[in-house]
Amino acid sequence: MPSSRSRSSRARPQAVDGEARRLARVIHLAFFLLLTSALVRYVLRHGGQPQVPAVLTLAGVLAVLYVVGRRTAAPPPATGPLDLRGSPTDPTASPAGIPDTPAVPGRPPLTELVWLGALVAVWAVLVALAPSFAWCAVPLFYTALRTLPARPAYTLVAFFTVFVVVAQLRLADRVDIDAVVGPPAVALLATAVFTHMDRQATRQAVLIRDLVRTRRELAATERREGTLAERQRLAMEIHDTLAQSLSSQRMLLQAADRVWSTDPDQAQAHVRTAASIAESSLNDARRFVHDLAPTDLAKSSGLEEALQRLASRESTAERAVTCVIDGAPGPVDLPDRVQSALLRIAQGALANVREHSGATRAALTLTYLGDQVRLDVADNGRGLDPLTLPERASGVRGHGMPAIRARVGQLGGTLTVESAPGDGAVISAAVPLPTTLSAAEAPAS
Repeated sequence: MPSSRSRSSRARPQAVDGEARRLARVIHLAFFLLLTSALVRYVLRHGGQPQVPAVLTLAGVLAVLYVVGRRTAAPPPATGPLDLRGSPTDPTASPAGIPDTPAVPGRPPLTELVWLGALVAVWAVLVALAPSFAWCAVPLFYTALRTLPARPAYTLVAFFTVFVVVAQLRLADRVDIDAVVGPPAVALLATAVFTHMDRQATRQAVLIRDLVRTRRELAATERREGTLAERQRLAMEIHDTLAQSLSSQRMLLQAADRVWSTDPDQAQAHVRTAASIAESSLNDARRFVHDLAPTDLAKSSGLEEALQRLASRESTAERAVTCVIDGAPGPVDLPDRVQSALLRIAQGALANVREHSGATRAALTLTYLGDQVRLDVADNGRGLDPLTLPERASGVRGHGMPAIRARVGQLGGTLTVESAPGDGAVISAAVPLPTTLSAAEAPAS
């Protein structure tokens, strides 16, 4: 069945393509079996008649036409000439090999029409000379339904059926009810089965196309969500590192400026502290570019030492910051992400103490409780109303508590704020620890 359409215009899902090819092979085999059977029957019964050479020639031409059509045709489409509305389709391939949209229904290429017309004409003349070849029409139903749009295909099937009925009546030499009813029943059954299979294949192709489109949309949505989450994480990292250190340097430099003339030693101490913070910030920025890991953790043997470094750095003449470690970690070290998050939480909480509380004392307490680890940050400042704390970041300086709350939530933990105006504040972050022993490995009591 020749075609001027390219193979790419007939791309379809591989599974559907395999089903179509297997069905085509069965149809081709049936055609040549029926043709050979009719030819043998005719030669055995009418070997001495003068029209035998013509019948043999027409049978050979019919076989050659059928083979030539198979050899020169592009692979059959996954869906036949009928879509779900009974219209011809010609799927176009998407990048994933799935038809995206059915082609606009149209007439088959002229070469296919010429080939099919020649095949039908040779078969009709052959049946007129030898009615035994009538049943070769059954495989040709498939060819007509595959090649033509719906209405012309059904018309051609009806033409085949009429010829078969007439041929069977000629062979019977009398009116036989089986010869009249049998061929239309076979034609109706074959057409119904083919149409049903064709529409099922179309539905399957549509479902596969929709599934691929849905997977693409889901992947795009996940990428967008990942981008937003990464932006939020970067915002919190910048707030907890560079923004806090710059705020500390500004406050120290302002304090140095105020006592520059009256207390040069104190001013120089402030400047040296600001320089130390600037150096730490520079290291943070460099590591931030590489892997976003806190510098204090990279320089320390663990979270405990990193918290002690942080408390020492935050201690000034106006405010004393202490660090207490209660208990010891279990047999498995804290995951890196937990250590990093707890250190960032401590940095954010102390930044709030430094900028907003007016406290003279603050304390970091890290407590190991077996199934969880808890970080408490307490101060004796002016306190706050927990109900007024923002749930989300707002403005340029609104990342403090929302960032702490987000970090605790990402670890599956809980955040508690205990405070009252004029009575200091305690921020407590409790993070669950992974279970290290299964029930089978747990020691017997």
